[in-house]
Amino acid sequence: MINIDTRPKVVLTDAIHPKAHAILADAATVVVLDASLDATAAARVLRNEITEAQGLIVRRQLPADLFDGPNALRGIVRHGVGLDFIPVDSATRHGLPVANTPEVNANAVAEYAITAMLESARRFRFFDHQVRQGNWNERKSAASTTFELRGRAIGIVGFGAIGKRIAEIAANGFGMGVAAHTRSPSRLPAGVPALTLDDLFARSDFIVLACPLTEQTRGMVNSSVLSHAKPGLVLINVARGAVINETDLIQALEAGQLAGAALDVFATQPLPMDSRLRNHPRVLLTPHLAGTTQDAERAMGLMAVETQLALLRGERPENVVNRECYAVKDIQ
Repeated sequence: MINIDTRPKVVLTDAIHPKAHAILADAATVVVLDASLDATAAARVLRNEITEAQGLIVRRQLPADLFDGPNALRGIVRHGVGLDFIPVDSATRHGLPVANTPEVNANAVAEYAITAMLESARRFRFFDHQVRQGNWNERKSAASTTFELRGRAIGIVGFGAIGKRIAEIAANGFGMGVAAHTRSPSRLPAGVPALTLDDLFARSDFIVLACPLTEQTRGMVNSSVLSHAKPGLVLINVARGAVINETDLIQALEAGQLAGAALDVFATQPLPMDSRLRNHPRVLLTPHLAGTTQDAERAMGLMAVETQLALLRGERPENVVNRECYAVKDIQ
């Protein structure tokens, strides 16, 4: 007797948490793109797989015209928050709901930002290196080169779940003053003033970029904004690399307009080997992992799977970001 698997098919652009994968595999046939494929080959395989797949869970940049070709998709889920990986407008035109996993990794990203501030303030990497080199007396420089977070000013650009959590930890945990630059200033909590971007840079000891990448935020941090930086300012980017004009950032660092930068994201990823950021002594670099911890991976994976299964059942989860797609679908 031939057993025909009638379960829906879901494609994962990348692996997800094992527990989430197991739940998905109980309800669907799961295909994971080969991690060894280059971008061109992966896109070709993806186009072929979605001709039969009803679901797609996304952890990498999708081709802009992906949904224009043949597909059996009933919903797409972003494993994460940022929607710039997905051509949402195209999905909407084709009546395809797109969802993300909001808030579940906000604490992970916030703790990364706080860690970056602590590293800048206490210089762990520097003093670790000195001890390893036998330079014990370098400890004497700590009194003049390190400082505490308490009483310092932090400016947060973007005040969604991540920005809100950063503010909570900074204010309640460290006694820092918090201000923000956001497109929704009326939603800021009491005690968090809304400032222009120039004023935020002028008044802050730390700036954390936690905004989405849009046409309005692309290249937003440029030479004009950086020229207003308060002496000693440290810039931390947990948003998207393209929010910063990297050439202008390097020039500001070399001119001493900034004390340093901690960058988790870059305009081109992976960071090119010839990038001048690689060798700058006052730049901390990490490979887009601010939101990646055991806890966050599990939470994001479970929410992505839960949402994908709901979409396959024809439900309309609250975390669908393009609800106008349903009107298009009804017309179709």
